[in-house]
Amino acid sequence: MCLDCNCGQPQNHSHDHSHDHSHDHGKKHSHTHLQLGLDLLARNNELAQQNRQRFASSGLTVINLLSSPGSGKTALLERLAKDWAPQHPLAVVVGDLATDNDAQRLRRAGVEAIQITTGQACHLEAAMVQRAVAELQLNELELLVIENVGNLVCPAAYDLGESLRLVMLSVTEGEDKPLKYPSMFQSADLVLISKIDLASAVEFNHGLAHRHIKQVAPAATVLELSAKTGAGMEQLYGLLQQGRGG
Repeated sequence: MCLDCNCGQPQNHSHDHSHDHSHDHGKKHSHTHLQLGLDLLARNNELAQQNRQRFASSGLTVINLLSSPGSGKTALLERLAKDWAPQHPLAVVVGDLATDNDAQRLRRAGVEAIQITTGQACHLEAAMVQRAVAELQLNELELLVIENVGNLVCPAAYDLGESLRLVMLSVTEGEDKPLKYPSMFQSADLVLISKIDLASAVEFNHGLAHRHIKQVAPAATVLELSAKTGAGMEQLYGLLQQGRGG
């Protein structure tokens, strides 16, 4: 269950009898609901720490890749498969509400990809990742990328045990996206401005975007890149080689 949107919560049960929902009942229900959410988040954090310890024992760099839908996450990973994976063993855990289309794309690109289909849930959780990576030989990998569900709200609250949190912003989304979704960008180690090959066509204001990112995430490293042309990718590979976001 998500604290922000209650995704994954069962549908409200129907009543075949009438009764008054008093103000006190509403307050009690709200308090119980909040406590349940906090308990679930605390449990998630415990499992995330287990994941982090396991990843560290395998010498593995783990990236939590977050963005809105359509920003180019899968295209970026296809580029990684082409340029990076031949020398640096890579696997991907893919999160989507439905279908395994992205996982199939990555397998065709030569990357081992494990699909997590979340159903109603708009984010991945540490337990989901823990189950998914059981299918991988972590000791044989150098890099694991968790492609989170496309969403700039709920995934920000859920630690998955990652080493680095990468948030993508495409030039087609506008320069003010960091101001609209500050919690997501505040959590980023690295912000990737993607699809810069389209920047001129959409009249993207680079300076304004960088100022907005720095306003909400002053410690984050910011890179501009294009998975299509390869522009900026070498800088990203350099950071990955160091196992850090900047």
